[in-house]
Amino acid sequence: MARAGREGRGGQGLARVAVVVRAGAAPLWWAGVFAAGVGVLPPGVTGRRIGVLAGAALFLVGAAVVAYVRRRRYTVLVRGAARAGKHDVLQDRAVTVRNWRRGHRWWLLLAFAVALGSSFAVPAAGGLLLAGAGTGLRLKAAWLGRRERAADQLMWVRVDWLGKRGGRPAGKAVKAYRGTGIAAGDASPGGARRRTAALV
Repeated sequence: MARAGREGRGGQGLARVAVVVRAGAAPLWWAGVFAAGVGVLPPGVTGRRIGVLAGAALFLVGAAVVAYVRRRRYTVLVRGAARAGKHDVLQDRAVTVRNWRRGHRWWLLLAFAVALGSSFAVPAAGGLLLAGAGTGLRLKAAWLGRRERAADQLMWVRVDWLGKRGGRPAGKAVKAYRGTGIAAGDASPGGARRRTAALV
């Protein structure tokens, strides 16, 4: 099975599902933490104590919602995964992450600006909600990793089905996943970077 950044002859370019899900976790987390840290400085309308308590609640709610949303859809796609073909091309983890972050950079900046601006009303709450969303994405990726280990195969999605921003691994355009051996590609189950990349 080929591994590269573009499609091979007769095959499809495939991106790791868990990597796509995980790609937004770090930017959302760090943007949220920074926004919360700066946002706690103004007293706001509610006061800092109420703002931080509300933010903590929003963090938990945001993490739970993001972690659990569309799990049924993911489960259906994982169960129906077909074996990847020998001409399919496995996209590098770094390429998948870069594509997601490029496609979502303006949304991330807007979310950060909104979180920071909301601190003048409810200190730190917006930033903690953003950090919760990042945590939820990491939890969802970890859940996918457990599914991959249980099935003893990694889940991949066609790059051309991910949408213009490269980030809809369970969207309407995605008709099925493809599976490979657990050692394929350069990302471990759950989408984290492998210490030693394996080629199959």
